[in-house]
Amino acid sequence: MLKRIPFLRFTLYVLLVTILFACAPLTPTPPVGGTVTEPPTVETETPPPVETETPLGQPPIEPIPVHVGYGAKGSFFEVYFTDPSNPAASQQTGGVEQALIASIDAARLSVDVAIYSLSLREVANALLRARDRGVAVRIVMESDNRERSVPQALIEAGIPILGDRREGLMHDKFVIIDRSEVWMGSLNFTNDGAYKDNNNLIHIRSVKVAENYLVEFEEMYTDDLFGTDSIATTPNPILTVDGIQVETYFSPDDGVAARVVELLQGAQESIYFMAYSFTSDDIAQAMLDKHDAGLEVQGVMDSEQAKSNQGTEIDLFLQTGLDVRTDVHKGLMHHKVIIIDRSIIITGSYNFTASAEDRNDENLVIFFSPEIAHLFIVEFERVFNAAQTPQPSN
Repeated sequence: MLKRIPFLRFTLYVLLVTILFACAPLTPTPPVGGTVTEPPTVETETPPPVETETPLGQPPIEPIPVHVGYGAKGSFFEVYFTDPSNPAASQQTGGVEQALIASIDAARLSVDVAIYSLSLREVANALLRARDRGVAVRIVMESDNRERSVPQALIEAGIPILGDRREGLMHDKFVIIDRSEVWMGSLNFTNDGAYKDNNNLIHIRSVKVAENYLVEFEEMYTDDLFGTDSIATTPNPILTVDGIQVETYFSPDDGVAARVVELLQGAQESIYFMAYSFTSDDIAQAMLDKHDAGLEVQGVMDSEQAKSNQGTEIDLFLQTGLDVRTDVHKGLMHHKVIIIDRSIIITGSYNFTASAEDRNDENLVIFFSPEIAHLFIVEFERVFNAAQTPQPSN
C-alpha cells in the first residue's frame, strides 16, 4: 500500500519540481549539420501555414520548419519552396538546400547528381564528405557551367563530372541517393536559386521512382547519350506510391508535351500555372480552350522571360482575357508548375517550351494527389498575389 504524503510536504515537493523545470536552460535545436548557432536577429515573415485534410488511412501531411523557405512532408515525399521575400534570404544560409545536404550526409552507397548549375559550396562540401566516407559520387552537368569554380574544385578533388558537350542544355536538376530516393524540382544548386528565385525542391522516397531516374542518369553518364540522342527507356513511368499515382517523364524522348496537353484537356474546374518560360503553342492552346469553356485559368510568369522570349505566350493570354500576371521581385520566378483541378501537379525542370520538348535533357513528375496539390496552391497564391498584371506589348 502506498504511504500517504502529508499535504504540506507534497505541496513543497510540487513547488520544488516546478522551480527546477522553470530554471532549466533551454538547448537550442541545432540546424542541419549539427552545430548549434545563434539565430540571426532578423525579423522574417512566415509563409502561410500549410493546412490540408488527409484521407482516412493515410499519414497526415506535416509542416517542415525551414529558416528561409517552407515545406511539408507526407508518407513518402517532402515538398520545399524557397522564399526570396524573406529578409533573412540576404544572408544566403538556412535555406531549402539544407534538407538536401542532410540527405547527402546520410548516403551510404551512392550519390548521383544531374544538375544544370552548381555553386552552393555547402552542397559541394556534402558531396566531398560523402566521397570521403566511401560513397560513390558521380555528376553530369551542362558543359557551359562545368568550368565554373565549384565544379572545378570538385573535379580537382577527384569527383568525376561529365559535361553534356551538346548544343542543347543538360537542364535536369535531380539527385539520386542510394538508388532509393530522389531529389528533383526547379531548383538549381546555386545561391540565386536557393535565395533569390522562386523555386521548388521535392524529395521522393521510392525505389521504383529512383530506378526511373537512375536509368536516365546512366544513359547520360555511362552511355554518353544526351538530348536528341536519348532513348525512351523509363522502366516505371506510371506508379502508385502509398495510394498516390506518380508519373515520371524525361525529355526529349518521352513526349512530355503530349501528356501535359492530355491532362489539360481533361481539366474540369481549374488550371493554375507558374511558368519561368512559356512558348509552347500546344500547351497554351489547351489552356485557352479551357478558359473559353468557362474554367478558371490563372497563371504567373517570370517578367523578363515574358518580355524577351521569342514566341512568348503572355500577349496571347492577356489578349484573350486570361488572368495572367508577371512577377515583380528582383530574382527569377523559376517554377515550372501546372495545377489541374486542385488535384494534379505537374512539375520538374521542364519549361513549357519547344527547347525543353525537343532538345534539352529535362525531367517532369506528375502527382495525382489533392494533398500535394494543396501545397503547390499555397505557393501559387503566394507568388500570384505578389505579382502584377502587365500590359500587352501590342
